[in-house]
Amino acid sequence: MKMKNKARLICQVSAAAALVLAGNAMADEAFSSDSRWMTGDWGGERTKLIGQGIDIKMDYVGEVGGNLHGGFNDDKTARYADQFGLGAALDLEKLFGWDNTQAKIQLTNRNGENISNDRIGDPRAGTLSSSQEVYGRGHMVRLTQLWIQHQFFDNKLDVKAGYFGEGEDFNTFPCEFQNLAFCGSQVGNWATNIWYNWPVSQAAIRVKYNINDELYAQIGAYNQNTSQLEHGNGFKLSGSGTNGTVLPVELVWSPKVNNLPGEYRVGYYKSTSDADDVLKDDNGQNAATTGNPYRVHDSKHGYWFVAQQQLTSHNGDASRGLNIAANATFHDKDTNFIDNYQSLMFVYKGPFDARPKDDVGIGFARIHVNDDVKKNAELTNVANGVSEYDNPLFSPIRETEYNYEINYGFHVTNWLTVRPNLQYVTHPGGVDEVDNALVAGLKIQSVF
Repeated sequence: MKMKNKARLICQVSAAAALVLAGNAMADEAFSSDSRWMTGDWGGERTKLIGQGIDIKMDYVGEVGGNLHGGFNDDKTARYADQFGLGAALDLEKLFGWDNTQAKIQLTNRNGENISNDRIGDPRAGTLSSSQEVYGRGHMVRLTQLWIQHQFFDNKLDVKAGYFGEGEDFNTFPCEFQNLAFCGSQVGNWATNIWYNWPVSQAAIRVKYNINDELYAQIGAYNQNTSQLEHGNGFKLSGSGTNGTVLPVELVWSPKVNNLPGEYRVGYYKSTSDADDVLKDDNGQNAATTGNPYRVHDSKHGYWFVAQQQLTSHNGDASRGLNIAANATFHDKDTNFIDNYQSLMFVYKGPFDARPKDDVGIGFARIHVNDDVKKNAELTNVANGVSEYDNPLFSPIRETEYNYEINYGFHVTNWLTVRPNLQYVTHPGGVDEVDNALVAGLKIQSVF
């Protein structure tokens, strides 16, 4: 090759490389649709920090819920709730030379109101699920994660300790819907007053053993402390007010089916804290009738099953296709308000070639109130001499609530997803006297 041609080729390659680098620089600018973060790469400093072992996390979730029809109060309105998150994931091997060691700190701040509380459900009974899953646990800043994690024996054994919630490792589930019945760890939604989901943290330890590349088993111990739910206790690290310990165990299998990923979880939990019976007194009689205190049990328990499986790819692209998921939880009938729950969800990722990162989802959920809770309410009404639903002293009879949601997730940019949705709630709160409700929702998720 002549020197002139070589020089021309070098110039062409250099120009192409410059264009690629310029494109990457543009992608990393603030508000670029191709950037991972809304604020961009901070002139390359963010990527530099990640290379050093510091990955700064900033995110936002906002949810709007409006009652279109039905519910307890059909006066039309809309409610807004949100959550801001700020934290950092730390690679301690890069930072300090500690092999196979990671850490994380995360703060969250929640605000707003929930359409379910007084429009969809009877305020005396509420709803069983929530049309805005991000609502709850107080308008305050919380320390949600503060933990360190280390792998031993060629990553066979994984130990994590610090402050975090059960649903971070056990009964985990993504949040691609707005209704609470389809979002996150479901055990925490129905295991009354013992299993605290995000954003509440608890002193905890989790030990996981990787049996093989597809299968692992894990066990945990979480401090059960109701005082951590109180306003102003978002940074509480002391053990004062401890009620007991939550002990979950779980087996997780992650196979490939037709080269498509799946995950299957089966688990059991036990709480060592005292728990009141929902119906009986110490003599085995109905406490609502005798007026005696409810019997106290020395523990409560339950178990769960989660299945997630990608069923299809889209024209050979495994990042797109149909996914199915199912959840089921079962709880102690002597002590728990909800005795069982089931859900089924379908999500199609990348439904259109022009919108390959969008997704469309549909979900169905059933939440069943313990029959003994229903009986206790009936006996309470008899003891109080009330029988009319409209009487303020009447205790609503709760049975089964059904939740449905259909949504479409617009992947606006790599850092912004907007998810309009419609929800339908049958027998809100499990109360037959409350009209079925249609709710319009909008979920916004952004990474800063």
